[in-house]
Amino acid sequence: MAKSDRDIPQNLQPRPADYSYDLEATLRGIVTLRADIPSGAFTAESLGTERLGSGISIETPALEGGLILTMGYLIMESESIWLTTADGRAIPGHALAVDFESGFGLVQPLGKLDIPTIAFGDSHALDVGQQALLAAAGGRHRAIETKLVGRQEFAGYWEYLIDDALFTAPAHPFWGGAGLLGADGRLIGIGSLILQQGDASGRRVDMNMVVPTSLLTPVLDELVRRGRLERPPRPWLGLFAMENDDAVVIGGVSEGGPADRAGLRAGDRVVSVDGDEVPDLAGLWRRVWSAGTAGARVRMTVAREDELFQVALTSVDRASMLRTPRLH
Repeated sequence: MAKSDRDIPQNLQPRPADYSYDLEATLRGIVTLRADIPSGAFTAESLGTERLGSGISIETPALEGGLILTMGYLIMESESIWLTTADGRAIPGHALAVDFESGFGLVQPLGKLDIPTIAFGDSHALDVGQQALLAAAGGRHRAIETKLVGRQEFAGYWEYLIDDALFTAPAHPFWGGAGLLGADGRLIGIGSLILQQGDASGRRVDMNMVVPTSLLTPVLDELVRRGRLERPPRPWLGLFAMENDDAVVIGGVSEGGPADRAGLRAGDRVVSVDGDEVPDLAGLWRRVWSAGTAGARVRMTVAREDELFQVALTSVDRASMLRTPRLH
């Protein structure tokens, strides 16, 4: 592969001789993923209509021919998906499933990929301080030797929360859908975000948030068979929220969603949900989800400037707001 200005710096790239498994062969199991989304899709404005990332070739007994594992935001409401292998072959794909709780997405190739699959490892076994490899499509020139610098709860502004997120540094610049591989070459997580955090010296440190595959393996077969989990969907409000000066502040609302219809707007501060004080972003989502399943009424106390007021929102199933992928 010719050197590109988008390659990882050479000093951070892995050297095949340092690995006990066939590094080059393993990395061929990672493909480039491109998804095109209709301009009228619900997520088009927030996530864009052209989404590019990586996907990992995995095997599942529930579907002959294998699957591509990626992050759901890359394929949500996709009209078309193309998977490009390391040798330049492009194969169409179908968005088979998006799991809103974990954030994972599954793509079914609509042709033969003829590439290696990467087996799942034990994401619980990776300890803080241990080395790992975060690899995007493109071989070792798009892979970075990284280290687990933290594992803890992560709350996302888009009504998302996982209890045991993995944080790695140095950060990978092409993180979306990249595979986190353990020392044995097995898959232990999928790259989701890049974050900035200050260290003790006041310097900015870039790191990736990686979703552990331990959230997927127990439900993988069901996602493949049904396209979603049978459990009742969580209530969704269409809120974007963040922590600011010890308060949880609404940063925006999804047009046409419950929060929008209830009149909430950017700058409002969420004080309590169903009478329980909201201490932080994770607490907000937990309190919303404890209201019941999608369709439940969620009562909030909100501060706008110096005024406190009550608002009742009728939650919905997030999936009901999205376009359903078509199988071509």
